[in-house]
Amino acid sequence: MQTLAIVAKRDKKEAAALAARICERYPHLTVLGERYLSQELGWPRVEDRELAQRADLVVVLGGDGTLIYTARLLAGRAVPILGVNLGSLGFMTEVPVEELFFHLDEVLAGRFNVDSRMKLTCRLVREGRSIIEEEVLNDIVINKGALARIADHETSIDGVPITTYKSDGIILATPTGSTAYSLSAGGPIVHPSVDCTILSPICSHALTQRAIVVPADRVIRITLRRETADTYLTLDGQTGHGLQGNDCIEVVRSPNRVNLIRNPRVAYFTILRQRLHWGER
Repeated sequence: MQTLAIVAKRDKKEAAALAARICERYPHLTVLGERYLSQELGWPRVEDRELAQRADLVVVLGGDGTLIYTARLLAGRAVPILGVNLGSLGFMTEVPVEELFFHLDEVLAGRFNVDSRMKLTCRLVREGRSIIEEEVLNDIVINKGALARIADHETSIDGVPITTYKSDGIILATPTGSTAYSLSAGGPIVHPSVDCTILSPICSHALTQRAIVVPADRVIRITLRRETADTYLTLDGQTGHGLQGNDCIEVVRSPNRVNLIRNPRVAYFTILRQRLHWGER
């Protein structure tokens, strides 16, 4: 590994200070900073595309939101990501800040394992034309605004009609995203090694319409079946797009994956137990 890229949580002084220490500790490496970090530290500015193309390793200093942003920045490149937790939850950023340099030394010596996490490809089709196509690591959310009425979401899987959800919205989550918004909507927790898509209605009018788990290679299509004002498509909580009646959202597993470097001292279920406070009273 010759080039190390750093993506830090914005407006967090601790993250910027850690980035500066990393640069000082490894003078033999080319260290690139994401553009906001570079501006704060006075480093040469590097555009996102160049950073993604040059990086051999990415260190994320922040929380899960910063890591999701980083996965989008890499645009499909399978660069290993070391997540250092400076956030509040940290389901994906597994390394405590006090262990940063121990784990980074191990990674640079080639002693590490990765979790290969699936992503979803989302296409927004309007009047027969694909107007948006993006990839997500966490989830795709169709949701109404503050004044919108309940919407009809006509849903099919591989062309087979499933149901029309009369609901506030729908969440389509990866296993990585199963512990996020989908969990709050009653969806299951799915181990990240299981490739699947979790479809969870938000406040469905019918009590029998529950979350379902779909094989990752199946194409899920959701069509808004009546004009509903103030309805949005949100991708990984990073970008939002207004929706219209008869818009179709197509979702299937992406060919690209995200490689997260594991913390060998912490198992996945240990993280769940700690973050979700299982066993506490």
